[in-house]
Amino acid sequence: MTNTNYKEYLEHITTFIFDVDGVLTDGTVTVMTNGDMLRRMNIKDGYALKTAKDAGFNICIISGGSNLGVQKRLEGLGITDIYLGAHHKINQFNEYLSHNNIDSKKVLYMGDDIPDIPVMKLVGLPCCPQDAAIEVKATSKYISHNDGGKGAVRDIIEQVMKVQNKWNGNFDAKYD
Repeated sequence: MTNTNYKEYLEHITTFIFDVDGVLTDGTVTVMTNGDMLRRMNIKDGYALKTAKDAGFNICIISGGSNLGVQKRLEGLGITDIYLGAHHKINQFNEYLSHNNIDSKKVLYMGDDIPDIPVMKLVGLPCCPQDAAIEVKATSKYISHNDGGKGAVRDIIEQVMKVQNKWNGNFDAKYD
């Protein structure tokens, strides 16, 4: 169950860190006869990532998977801090924060499975999609109402940016 106190953290977030499989994708792969594994990413999540990047937020991806297509998609959104093949995510997390002088309390991390938990325990706002593993849900301060690959990333980015008056150029329209 989502902790409603998560909203107190939104105004302090400067950095978003996301896992890929199960967060930016629905966690399934289509295995081709040549061995390639295809993933699907939500275009609305991509819009939110680009919008956050353009608004000055730090965006980092840390994933155990290694897929050139995923890397190209993220680079196309302007994301340059991409760690693929990260089997002990804590190492890349510590390196990224140290290199960029980022306070872990100002970090939002969204993961969906067991390898994400060590990093989630170190950030200000650990989050997960609705369909995350039960252990991840227990570690999260916010559980999106969306599944991984189906708008969970957009959901939390939009909430942070609205609280900070940075969503959509701070138009007067209200979005629910």
